[in-house]
Amino acid sequence: MSAGPSQQDAGHDERVTIQDVARGAGVSTGTVSRVLNDRPGVSPATRRRVLDTIAHLRYRPDHTARALSRQPLRIGLSLAAGTRRLMPFFMVFLEHLITVLQEDGYGLEEIPAGPDGLPERLADGMVLHGVHDDDPRIAHLDRAGVPFVLVGHAEGARWVMPDDVGGAREATRHLLRLGHQHVLYLGGRMSQQATQDRYQGYREALAEAGLAPAEPVLVEGELDSLAAYRVVHRAFQAGRPATALFAASDEMALGAVAALEDLGLRVPMDVSVVGFDDLPEIGAQLTTVRQDIGRITTTAVDLLREGLRGAPVRDVTVPVQLVVRGTTARRRE
Repeated sequence: MSAGPSQQDAGHDERVTIQDVARGAGVSTGTVSRVLNDRPGVSPATRRRVLDTIAHLRYRPDHTARALSRQPLRIGLSLAAGTRRLMPFFMVFLEHLITVLQEDGYGLEEIPAGPDGLPERLADGMVLHGVHDDDPRIAHLDRAGVPFVLVGHAEGARWVMPDDVGGAREATRHLLRLGHQHVLYLGGRMSQQATQDRYQGYREALAEAGLAPAEPVLVEGELDSLAAYRVVHRAFQAGRPATALFAASDEMALGAVAALEDLGLRVPMDVSVVGFDDLPEIGAQLTTVRQDIGRITTTAVDLLREGLRGAPVRDVTVPVQLVVRGTTARRRE
């Protein structure tokens, strides 16, 4: 006599859980959830295996729970370890980023870095800020299969950045056209991409003019006005010969101006100063290099959206513009 359908067979559809599917497919429940909600970040082979397991087990998701799970894609903003969050450039960038992501229906969360320099958790997509040499986040996200975009640059990754090299080159050319031959470079740590790239542009302009670069004046700690004030004050007090200075940020340029004035040097009559960023209020009186932070942010979101769709990797360099104001003048004889 047949025993008839087993109790398990009779109620199979109701008893199979997402955990059963995950075990059967050899993946995490999060991966199963991504497949069910048609979210990115799952390879075609893994997606097929999960769908086959769902069919084999005759899994039927709880539609109420699934509806509740259809939240906006979470975009994580990852700052490199040691990045100063309250720096003016980052605050302007963050304001633009929140606005653009909200318009696209994405949710944003800031994700701090752990002791190993890696983000403490992952999101559906990631924006990496403060990229530097040997940044461990890039390989980590590649291994995790999480789409990401850099505000910076790295070979083989999606990235967007201002034309740091070109902007620094034009800033230095401006000073050279005004007759300055002794131009100092003020920057941060050389492990930072912006410092490296802007120093490269400065060197290229000097090389075009047949001039050798001076030893750079570098801020090793916080890249703020006070730190810049201190290193510039020490440099000029020690007798560094210069009639012009190019600073890698507006904030450092303001610190340099204050240091020079405290030493009795007039800007721009005695020393010309150029900044970089053209930040609201901070850069308003400076001759500086304007970068389009709004365009950088919009492009970053566009590139991340492409990554979430699985589109080919590409990168974008955003043009910059020299803005001449009141801190540069022709060299006095």
